[in-house]
Amino acid sequence: MNLLAWIVLGIIAGAIAKAIYPGRQGGGILATMILGIVGAFLGGSLFTFFNTGTLALTGTTFSIPGLFVAVIGALIAIFLWGLFTRSSAV
Repeated sequence: MNLLAWIVLGIIAGAIAKAIYPGRQGGGILATMILGIVGAFLGGSLFTFFNTGTLALTGTTFSIPGLFVAVIGALIAIFLWGLFTRSSAV
């Protein structure tokens, strides 16, 4: 998949994931795109792991099922990012 398709998939998956995820997430279009691309890799890797039983770094394709997997991966990425950046209230 070429770079432009990854960017488009990242923007779409990141925007959908940010709209679904409860609460407010910071960041602009670049953060949304990065979360979407990371989500595509995370979702693709988890999908490959559950199907084949092997852990491999793979991305999703630019298709409807690929977008669905990328959105799920982006939701996981947003959750993990929130765990790492959350400040503890004292």
